[in-house]
Amino acid sequence: MHAWPRLSAALSAARLCARKVVWWCQQRFLRQFVVEIDLRDPATIRLVAGVDISFVKGSATDACAGLVVCELPSLRVVYARCERISLREPYIPGYLAFREVPFLLQLLRVHNTERPELNPELVLVDGNGILHPHRFGLACHLGVLCGTPTVGVAKSLHCVDGLTTRNMRELTAQTCTRAGDSALLVGDSGAVWGAALRTTDLEGGFSPVIVSVGHGLSLSSAVELVRRCSRHRVPEPIRQADLRSREWLRAHAPTS
Repeated sequence: MHAWPRLSAALSAARLCARKVVWWCQQRFLRQFVVEIDLRDPATIRLVAGVDISFVKGSATDACAGLVVCELPSLRVVYARCERISLREPYIPGYLAFREVPFLLQLLRVHNTERPELNPELVLVDGNGILHPHRFGLACHLGVLCGTPTVGVAKSLHCVDGLTTRNMRELTAQTCTRAGDSALLVGDSGAVWGAALRTTDLEGGFSPVIVSVGHGLSLSSAVELVRRCSRHRVPEPIRQADLRSREWLRAHAPTS
């Protein structure tokens, strides 16, 4: 009887380890299809989507997935959709995409069926692209599977290859003196992982967003498009997806 809790814990750990091995193999297979150059002229991109997932307070599984499409250059919202979701897969560092991408893909499929004339030409993802321990983050995973160019936009630095938040802050303080300025994030290996982009001119300091290639765009094009989509710190398509998914959760909260 007393051995059962230990046995149950061991079985759970074994299942988690097996899932991680499978995901590791899938990541490396899909990573072959990432394209880090422009698949289309970025100057012609007019419809930009933002995706985000907001969680019910206190829950790690009950959430709302949001998709917003904005029109450039006005950034007017032309489409928005939110769906309640229940995340089934566990969170394992480095494998977030396996937990979230299925729901984001479903949102894009529904949108493309409902409003094909508003199919996004670019998807901005609240997360990382190649700035990832395996160079295959959430934005890469989504882009390869949906076939639409994607860009990762993170609010904090994923520290890989010697990159540190302190060094990034020192770099951007020196080189990013006004909104629109950016600085390349170069690791100890010499690899370019992304760029820190200043999106505001607020006095008293600033916090850059971290832009990384997802799929189908070069880093320079990704930075320029995020710049064009930004009125506030977070680019408008992601900002609107976050605001609307949080509002949806408040509006649909269960009453006691």
